[in-house]
Amino acid sequence: MTTAQRSLDRPGLDEPALVALAQRLAPAASEGLVVHLHGDLGAGKTTFARALLQALGVGERVKSPTYSLVESYPLANNAAHHLDLYRLADPEEVEWLGLPDLADRNALILIEWPERGGLRIPPADLHIQLSHAAARRNLRAVSATKRGQGALQRWSDT
Repeated sequence: MTTAQRSLDRPGLDEPALVALAQRLAPAASEGLVVHLHGDLGAGKTTFARALLQALGVGERVKSPTYSLVESYPLANNAAHHLDLYRLADPEEVEWLGLPDLADRNALILIEWPERGGLRIPPADLHIQLSHAAARRNLRAVSATKRGQGALQRWSDT
């Protein structure tokens, strides 16, 4: 583990606990963060993203970006962009999403299925892995940058 890497493990989360955990990340994410959300279909990636965005004050309906690929929301001090790359056939398709226009350091960028974007997506500050555990979910978060380390520290302190 490098000095810029921290981790947080939360096993056996039901949906309300997953939502509550996502909501507790909001203060740390409000200053901008790139979060890669990993996990199989139905593991809770969109549920987590939706809860986080709502906790940040997104008042409109938070839709899954499965078909639009990207949904953007204004926040009090910046913007949030929620991407779902599941339907990409090739990482080069990321170019069509206009990511350079979204890559403001102060923005929150949530990316589901980041592995489909290859090196064409912003690197993660924080990796969140969600996995099935019967009717529950396991969550493992790992920081990848100093910024992610700080966010993870603030998140785990709540």
